[in-house]
Amino acid sequence: MTVALVLHRAGGAPLSTEFRRAPFGKDDPFARHREIAWEGPGSMIAGRTSFIGEIEVSSFPHIETIVVVEGELTLAAPGAAPLVIGPQAGAVIGCGTSLHIEAGSRVRFVFCAAACERPTKRGLFPLHADADFKPAATLPADVLLGPAPECRSDNVFTDDGAQYLAGTWDSTPYHRIVRPHRLNEFMHLVAGSVRFAAPDGSVVSAGTGDALFVPQGASIGWESNDRVAKFYVVQSVPA
Repeated sequence: MTVALVLHRAGGAPLSTEFRRAPFGKDDPFARHREIAWEGPGSMIAGRTSFIGEIEVSSFPHIETIVVVEGELTLAAPGAAPLVIGPQAGAVIGCGTSLHIEAGSRVRFVFCAAACERPTKRGLFPLHADADFKPAATLPADVLLGPAPECRSDNVFTDDGAQYLAGTWDSTPYHRIVRPHRLNEFMHLVAGSVRFAAPDGSVVSAGTGDALFVPQGASIGWESNDRVAKFYVVQSVPA
């Protein structure tokens, strides 16, 4: 039983996830390079991309979070210094952003993108492991199998129209019951490791540098024994 789709393994281990080559809409800047692992309600996709070259985009056609896993990607918006993204770093691109994209040599990144009919936030929003963390809500007692964790977050991007939130989150260790996931969630671990349990007892393990996607409604548990930090994208879609 699949509880989480693994998009990348930091150690290069083979993936059981199936990817398909397809664009995300007719104006997708990465149309020839995109590999989609999941597409679902709310017009959201998640997957991976390998890219080299330059692209000029007058208006980015959707919202996209990119996390580089190999190489270096440069994103430049008018009036701002170029954002150079290397491994274990990323950025959110707001829908409607004018953008120059460049990779002088092969770069590989994982992504989570969503359609957006009425953009509410344009621009580039960096993701860093050393985020400006602030205290965040812990988990409800009825889902915990041990002490409540201390959680922090740094939400750098919100687009209400697309119900799309992205940022960095961390937590002290905790153990949670298997339950339906409340949101679509993309995650890239920048610290620690997690065991995700399924109702049938199977487990997907993830460590620092790994990237996954968990669809809304998938029954999944969580067990961590050390501090975990992750870049995240979440989206709530109608049941």
